[in-house]
Amino acid sequence: MHAEITRRTFLKGAAATGVLAGLGGVTASSFATTSADSGSKNVKQVYNCCPRNCYDTCSVITTVEDGVIKFVTGNPENTYTNGRLCVKGYTYPRRVYSPDRVKYPMKQTAKGSGKWEQITWDEAFEIIGRKIIDIRNEYGNTLGVCLNKYSGNFNVLTYGIEGMMASFGHTTRCQGTPCWPAGIDSQTFDMGTILNSDPESFALSKMIIVWGANPAWCSVHSMHIIQKAKENGCKVVFIDPVMTASASKADEFIEIKTSTDGALALGMCRYILDHNLQDDAWLEANSIGYKDFIDYVNKNITVEWAAEKTGIPAKVIERLAHEYATTQPAAIWIGYGMQRHANGGANVRAIDALAALCGNVGKLGAGANYAQLDSWGFNYAAQVDSPANPDNVASDRFININNFAADLLDINNNTKNPPVKLLWVACRNPMSQDPEAGLVEKAYKSVELVVTVDQFFNKSVEMSDIVLPACTIFETWGLHASYWHYWMNGNEPAIEQMYESKCDVEIAMGLSKKMNSIQPDSCTYISDRTMEEWCAREMSSAFMQKFGFSDWKEIFKKGTVKVKGYDAAWADGKFRTPSGKYEFYSQLAASTGNHLLPVYREALQNNDPVYNIRAMTPHWKYGLHSQFQNLDWMADLHNEPFVEMNPVLAAQKGIQDGDAVKVASSIGHLVLKARVTANVPKDEVVIYEAWYKDNPFNVNYIVKAIPADMGVYATGKPGVSFHDTFVSVEKV
Repeated sequence: MHAEITRRTFLKGAAATGVLAGLGGVTASSFATTSADSGSKNVKQVYNCCPRNCYDTCSVITTVEDGVIKFVTGNPENTYTNGRLCVKGYTYPRRVYSPDRVKYPMKQTAKGSGKWEQITWDEAFEIIGRKIIDIRNEYGNTLGVCLNKYSGNFNVLTYGIEGMMASFGHTTRCQGTPCWPAGIDSQTFDMGTILNSDPESFALSKMIIVWGANPAWCSVHSMHIIQKAKENGCKVVFIDPVMTASASKADEFIEIKTSTDGALALGMCRYILDHNLQDDAWLEANSIGYKDFIDYVNKNITVEWAAEKTGIPAKVIERLAHEYATTQPAAIWIGYGMQRHANGGANVRAIDALAALCGNVGKLGAGANYAQLDSWGFNYAAQVDSPANPDNVASDRFININNFAADLLDINNNTKNPPVKLLWVACRNPMSQDPEAGLVEKAYKSVELVVTVDQFFNKSVEMSDIVLPACTIFETWGLHASYWHYWMNGNEPAIEQMYESKCDVEIAMGLSKKMNSIQPDSCTYISDRTMEEWCAREMSSAFMQKFGFSDWKEIFKKGTVKVKGYDAAWADGKFRTPSGKYEFYSQLAASTGNHLLPVYREALQNNDPVYNIRAMTPHWKYGLHSQFQNLDWMADLHNEPFVEMNPVLAAQKGIQDGDAVKVASSIGHLVLKARVTANVPKDEVVIYEAWYKDNPFNVNYIVKAIPADMGVYATGKPGVSFHDTFVSVEKV
């Protein structure tokens, strides 16, 4: 884009957002003055894309003056994000210019010592490269190199890390996903894959049930679509154990006992069947196994049973079922939080079945909407263009990303050859984000060389031997698509790379070059492409045609482009299941040890007399996992963790608002302040995950690595039950 900005254009954008996100001390009036009087100053706008891998995947317009970022705002060409960013997005310049950034390659004298020394990139590559070569020479392969990577700093080029690993030989990989695997399996069993309707089409719904999602915090741009639907006469219902910020905006909030969502969905199905409200024509034409499902419901489910399980009065269940079955079109949004339970996949299958029973699939403004990956049609060239380096083993070695610490320690403590001697961490922060954080620390200590690529000295960096500085989105090229809406965004450099930071592909190319100088042919990763060339190779002709352009750089005409044809998922009735139809009866589900049908699976039972209070650990509104809360603007708003508890529970424990309390599970404990609120259930507590600068708080010291019921089929490993931790609570 790089279009020169006019004073009128800038002031229009600033007025629309009301936020300046530049360097400290810059105000709207002062910037307007410098812009008007800029004379020969070089002022431009650049398209960027938020890489945090949340629902919204915002297209960003960045204003740069004389090589310095002055302002960021949303791209109005993207009708989903609608020209706005979230509160976190507006802090991006604070991230770029934070004095706390990792600026140079650094080496720590001992893990956790805090004694760092600056080294050069050449020295870093030398240490790492020789370690990899030594491992290969000793064992004939590089299984002793382990990659732990996910999506905390994400665009398609970050897959260069996986490509780099393959170019050494076979390695140990963390497999699976901590985010959404149980739900992916569920919808894969039912419909063949995850595929949601365009969320912008929700504005046409006459009823929306948001089931276990909190978009006001986690997908803020969806809220304007929900509001538009309400203005069009849509009823909006939120189902959640917690009265969230989103639920407070609903026409109706239904408080459900945690992890009993499947019971509610099946109870609604029973009411629908009893009153002949199902869509028989749709079921007959588009599904298999529905008669078996109906037989299961009629024999095993009653509304009264569902009321007892969920804590929702039977009359409320009946009314909700009647409204959902008789309102067309009606959409369900299934959130990720509700599938982070030991029965999470079964709960999603039950909700899918409710939608299918009413024929609310394949219709505009309807659907059982969870996620999609159809807009991800990249070539993954950064991952696969370099040929894999042959060695003496047939495949990579996989460990569970959701039980990373235990699996890695099992290898290293039991001398399973080869042991993991080098751990590479990128795009995630396992020390803050993995369950059983104490065990994660032991796993780090068991590895001879831990290398982390990051932007800040977070908990994982603290336990590393070498940290490599990662550049921000404003310093590199990239392409990114959403797993929720259907827009793809381009990312181009806004400023020169700060300090000595590099992107993942540049690191991969640099390490490859160094390794081959130490030992020829030890690494096959291509080391002489520009970042623009890497971007160009990510788009096939068919993929570009799908989005309506012929050259990858055309995306920078507007910074964002949308794929068409997904207003109503499954509108063609062609499901991607083995039968080609919606499958109530799924052999794939049975093949992974799950039930053929969407049956009820009990919530995880707690029989411990001491640790008998459920603790949920959802996302925090001012952060995304362990990101953003360390920035100064966010710290000014809030810089102290807390535990939310209901007044009833607080009274039982003799706790008042602001008291220090100890929250303990069988594996660890936390001490933090109590916040007493009626918004949380009477018998549960809520602690929001986050990483705070200079604060030892880490909620995952109390969270166990309990597997969810599904996830293996689609992602290789089961999900994790983050919300199935039970604790004791006492006043300190």
